[in-house]
Amino acid sequence: MSLLSSAIAGCTDSHPNLRSSPGAEGSSAQEVLDDLEERTFRYFWETANPENGLVPDRYPSPSFSSIAAVGFGLTAYGIGVERGYVSREAARERVLTTLRFLRSAPQGPEARGVSGHQGFFYHFLDMKSGRRFESTELSTVDTTWLLGGVLFAQSYFDGADPREAEIRTLADELYRRVDWRWAQARSPAIAHGWSPESGFIAYDWIGYNEAMLVVLLALGSPTFPAEPEAWQAWTSGYEKDWGTFFGQEHLAFPPLFGHQYSQVWVDFRGIRDGYMRGRGIDYFENSRRATYAQRAYAMANPQGWKGYGQDIWGLTACDGPAEAELDYQGRRRMFRGYSARGPGFNDDGTLAPTAAASSIPFAPEIAIPAIMELRRRYGEHIYSTYGFLDSFNPSFEYDVPLQEGRRVPGLGWVADDYLGIDQGPILAMIENYRSQLIWRVMRKNPYLRAGLERAGFQGGWLEEEK
Repeated sequence: MSLLSSAIAGCTDSHPNLRSSPGAEGSSAQEVLDDLEERTFRYFWETANPENGLVPDRYPSPSFSSIAAVGFGLTAYGIGVERGYVSREAARERVLTTLRFLRSAPQGPEARGVSGHQGFFYHFLDMKSGRRFESTELSTVDTTWLLGGVLFAQSYFDGADPREAEIRTLADELYRRVDWRWAQARSPAIAHGWSPESGFIAYDWIGYNEAMLVVLLALGSPTFPAEPEAWQAWTSGYEKDWGTFFGQEHLAFPPLFGHQYSQVWVDFRGIRDGYMRGRGIDYFENSRRATYAQRAYAMANPQGWKGYGQDIWGLTACDGPAEAELDYQGRRRMFRGYSARGPGFNDDGTLAPTAAASSIPFAPEIAIPAIMELRRRYGEHIYSTYGFLDSFNPSFEYDVPLQEGRRVPGLGWVADDYLGIDQGPILAMIENYRSQLIWRVMRKNPYLRAGLERAGFQGGWLEEEK
């Protein structure tokens, strides 16, 4: 029996009829995952601007493009080929359109009329022009998610066809021109970002969170590399975050996206840096423990929110109902709009399906039942054209102005939108769980390997695949 089959054996709960979801009644877990993966892929394929490849930050609300969502889109297209959703030729043309646009998009220090500077891109771009959206920042981490997709495309499209050769060349140009040293405003750490109006953001990437890949790609650069001290600066913030949380000893970061995003592209199983060698685990195991800790938190439910339990859990960055302080069960509670959420951190009863679904490679035995139960119990309202809507809050039953989303009688609050940076990990992590596609492809990428080795990673596939 395959890993997938063993994990979902016996998970055959019935489901309600879902909006735009034919055949949901009585679906098996295998069928639910099939349906979720394809619907989530369609978000990127159908909402991207076909003229330039830019992917909206959110949909269906009118939106600018998120450069991070573009990176998830570039990763999605190879998945679509492998799953038979689109042809290799169609995916190749979409990738080429995207990379050609990014390569030619103007760069410079000006506040207007450009898409980026020093090889980095602004966090949000206008969907049509591709130029900086309003006063958004030049983002090192969002550029990194873009580069994750760029480098995946470089290694995935490895054929002799001239168009695939062009993909590889364009990807190389985009990666090589990023000046990581420029972004080390307080060397050896890497700054969060920059803007022409105020210069570098006052924060650096130090301590465990979603940005491991920032430092790894900076270390792997053949043109403007950071030195290994950048990784030492990164890990210097770890000790304050190591401990036992809800029964799991691990390096903590409350929202689950911090344990997921870099691992979309990096297979950390069996490879360890100096810090994790000292702890006797790897980052994959750390994320498995963080996933279990979130589930334990939901089962304990110390805040008394509605719905939380063994198969209903998942706190991460997501949309929320409103910025409002309201009475809930006799206590004043702070509810939030878009925010990062985690155990004991901005928890306002808002759950995000991406939190559990994107943890599927780490702990399928608890993530798959969560996906099943989320769809069974709430699917009529939170599951539609592109899979799971971003978030929902069964505890929010207030007649106050909403920041976004809608009230649903008997359920509470439900988001109206899908978010690209939450859709991307769902799709990618389901595929990594099923076939290890992105991990396998990225293990071949020389830049990622160089970054890992310069950071001091050893063992596992780094030794086996030399």
